[in-house]
Amino acid sequence: MDKTYNNKAWLLVIPVFLLVALSAIIPIMTVVNYSVQDTFGGNKFFWVGTEWFTDVLRSERFHDALGRNLLFSFIILCIEIPLGILIALSMPKKGIWVPVCLVLMALPLLIPWNVVGTIWQIFGRADIGLLGHTMATLGIDYNYSSNVIDAWVTIIVMDVWHWTSLVVLLCYAGLVSIPEAYYQAARIDGASKWSVFRYIQLPKMQGVLIIAFLLRFMDSFMIYTEPFVLTGGGPGNSTTFMSIDLVKQAIGQFDLGPAAAMSLVYQLIVLLVCYVFFTVMSNVGTDKPEVEE
Repeated sequence: MDKTYNNKAWLLVIPVFLLVALSAIIPIMTVVNYSVQDTFGGNKFFWVGTEWFTDVLRSERFHDALGRNLLFSFIILCIEIPLGILIALSMPKKGIWVPVCLVLMALPLLIPWNVVGTIWQIFGRADIGLLGHTMATLGIDYNYSSNVIDAWVTIIVMDVWHWTSLVVLLCYAGLVSIPEAYYQAARIDGASKWSVFRYIQLPKMQGVLIIAFLLRFMDSFMIYTEPFVLTGGGPGNSTTFMSIDLVKQAIGQFDLGPAAAMSLVYQLIVLLVCYVFFTVMSNVGTDKPEVEE
């Protein structure tokens, strides 16, 4: 029997789409306008074409910030994805402890970004912070404001503490959606825990893992508030990520043209890497082995 579809619901969704499109397109067109022009004030603009894009792509400052962003995102993904999967596997699937664990996992996600940076800024201070005071008591020279390694370790640990819960909740949702019949078949076959994870749980979590990868890459690659509040991009420029450098260039130096060009290149990099991530991870495990007759 042929199904009939009612598309009248789109009439309710179209206004939302238009509102979102306008709120996104207008700012982007403004940035594009600034990226191809120069101004000396007085609302007078001069056409420069692709000059700002050329300067950005050749800039050592841009390359250094991009390298720091890629390194940070790589470290974050290597830590948070496996850690999130491990914690999700350890959480109970039934019983009274399920809501308790879910609430505890969700707590870090409720804290605003600027508050997270402030918490860790105080937490790491040697005079009033628990972490800084403990390090000083143990004789460890820890100072995130003057030591590059300490600053990077603090930002990484801060991000892991704040965002691993997101990966945990996504993976947990994927795990609880697996039918019990799969586990019963595995027990009958005498499958080990590793085999269950490798051939049942991991493939069934593929969809949520793609979402986790994309969300954590975008968030980590565009990180701004936490390191800005904690270190201000220092010591030196060691934690000056692209977002911080972009704000310094646009607001601090008021170089609107180069900042606009850099923001468009920044957005293009995020979209390109996300597309590669999604394409690669979506194709993993989809190739089926051929069966010989």
